[in-house]
Amino acid sequence: MALGSNKLIRENIRVALRSIRSQLLKTIITVAMIMLGISALILINTAAESLKSKVKDEFTMLGANTFSVYAKNARSRGGRHGVQAKKYEPIDYQQAIQFSNEYEFPALASISAMASMNGVVKFDSKKTNPNVQILGGDQNYLDIAGYKLEEGRNFTETDIEHGTNVVLIGADLVSRLFSDIDSPIDQVVSIGSYKFMVIGILKSKGTSLGFSNDNQCFIPISNLKKNFASPRTSYSINVLVDNPEFLEEAISEAHGVLRIVRGDEPGQPESFEIEKSDSTAEMLNDVLSQVSWFVIAIGLLTLLGAGIGLMNIMLVSVSERTREIGVRKALGASSSIIKMQFLVEAIVIGQIGGLLGIIFGVIVGNLIGQWLETPFTIPWLWTILGVTLSLLTSIASGYYPAKKAALLDPIEALRHE
Repeated sequence: MALGSNKLIRENIRVALRSIRSQLLKTIITVAMIMLGISALILINTAAESLKSKVKDEFTMLGANTFSVYAKNARSRGGRHGVQAKKYEPIDYQQAIQFSNEYEFPALASISAMASMNGVVKFDSKKTNPNVQILGGDQNYLDIAGYKLEEGRNFTETDIEHGTNVVLIGADLVSRLFSDIDSPIDQVVSIGSYKFMVIGILKSKGTSLGFSNDNQCFIPISNLKKNFASPRTSYSINVLVDNPEFLEEAISEAHGVLRIVRGDEPGQPESFEIEKSDSTAEMLNDVLSQVSWFVIAIGLLTLLGAGIGLMNIMLVSVSERTREIGVRKALGASSSIIKMQFLVEAIVIGQIGGLLGIIFGVIVGNLIGQWLETPFTIPWLWTILGVTLSLLTSIASGYYPAKKAALLDPIEALRHE
């Protein structure tokens, strides 16, 4: 019985493939629509999973026991319901220093600030493009921000106290400016109109989400204040807690110290915000999830259109093969066999489109991931869902035409021209 059933299925698949070849253009269009719908689902979720993995790795390097302090709404671009969010005064240098001195929780605190996002670094006749990030930090900044030294030394307390003209440079600057020199250590570079001696080379961190982590240099925070800061420069406070279990307690104590440092009156809202290291990762993942749902909606609409197209092809096929159906019934084919034949045909078309969509989605999604330097990923859940959706689409689209073919009267079918 099972052998006969398998033989029948193989025969139906063979008939289905022959029918597909006879309506090649219509089939290709329908397969392409199903492929686009499935590939949209697979592609965006492949890229999203790769990005989520990359984001998780990046912020794991910072640890789950760090937090940063910023002036409230300093980084927001707008408000809610068209109302501009109130922006508070930036955290100035003295406030950052006062916090570091008064914060007594067992944790490592650091001060940092951005001097320029489009700086130029020169060495002899060579210079970089105007896209170098110039940051100021103290002797604790490298440990908190997850940077390691490839060569040389970190800032010392003396460098921070006196604001000496020393700099730590990223791997991109080394390759652009010092390709013909054994070591950049103790060489003098120009940043703006100031001369700095290179004391350390940062270990390469590669790119993150399309942006290089090596195209930057660090100078002492006190030197930034002296040479690059403006009245609107905002200083960030970064804290590394010894034990992650005490992170919330550390943040609670930081709130109390910051209210005093910032002069926030009792009962008034805080003029600062505290952000844990993993909250940015969660925010990025939320954005990626929202984008994923948007693309899923587009993919499902495409599948709906593909399903309608597939049903139209099957109805045309039934109409064109009415006489063939009559002949098969006259030779003993039952209504269930005819029904299965056309249903298998629809399923074959759907699965071809689904398989091509999965392959295309995974390949293109990982090409995007490779460009962003994220790991290779296969979203197995969405792959299984893609196969299921293409199967459901083909069954839903093929059932009515298959039923219509099965119900044809063999005598009337034989008379059909």
